[in-house]
Amino acid sequence: MSDRESLEEELRKITFSAGQLKLDLHDLAEDLPLDWERIPEVAARTHAAYARIAELRERIADLD
Repeated sequence: MSDRESLEEELRKITFSAGQLKLDLHDLAEDLPLDWERIPEVAARTHAAYARIAELRERIADLD
């Protein structure tokens, strides 16, 4: 598997995970004030996932 293929595969996986995290964050917001303690943890994981997506997209674009 080439470097590009590996990056694209990771991008697909992390994009799926990020979408689920986004939904989890949305669900937390809808259920407030229940589980408000989980917001920082879910938000941090969501932020990290989207930061990784941006990094992967940049690395793939650099391969062109």
